Amino acid sequence: MRARNHRVLIVDDTSTDGTAALGDRLAAELPAVEVLHRTGRKGLGRAYLAGFERALAGGAELVMVMDADFSHDPAHIPALLAAAEHSDLVLGSRYVPGGGIVDWPRVRRLLSRAGSIYARAILNMEVRDLTGGFRCIRRQLLEAVDLAGLRAQGYVFNIELTFRAQRAGFRVTEVPITDHERTAGESKISLGIAIEALWLMPVLRLPSRASFRRGAQAGASPAAGPPAAGP
Repeated sequence: MRARNHRVLIVDDTSTDGTAALGDRLAAELPAVEVLHRTGRKGLGRAYLAGFERALAGGAELVMVMDADFSHDPAHIPALLAAAEHSDLVLGSRYVPGGGIVDWPRVRRLLSRAGSIYARAILNMEVRDLTGGFRCIRRQLLEAVDLAGLRAQGYVFNIELTFRAQRAGFRVTEVPITDHERTAGESKISLGIAIEALWLMPVLRLPSRASFRRGAQAGASPAAGPPAAGP
């Protein structure tokens, strides 16, 4: 795999845990680090959109998304980048052979597994891990999708983006990862987010307003096809 230039973008929505200040200190020391400060809390989906827009404006060809609470191990990044050589959307998957979860409470483990099974059944998808947030996305996919037209704004955002991408003919690949219990920060999952996930999943199958721009499939990789398990 060829070497790539990289930048690290931290998206902060007026956090109260010191994330913004720590990010600013890192950005002052490391030219590759940038902090995107946003006022108010507008939801995870809007934070993703803002991050995507800034990355594309900066010329990024690949956008890697991961949590900053140490639940996502940076050691998996090379495998995701390697898979992105022949895929448009690479998902770090806990539920394909070789993937797993370490130190999660039993209830959280059950909710995660049940959420993926529910989403797969409702959306009729073969992707094993639809709820994970560790992923690598090609520029062509992000330029093709009408991001503002996506319905979900909470944790369902990732599920909807995967669903729309596969429907539009982009290649989705799962790479096994091991997800760890966070060692910093707290979960942002709330009752409202859980309710959104339940009612929105069937809605995703309904026609959406321009989820992908006209001619989007022409930007899919030559290897476009059904989802594949990672190496």
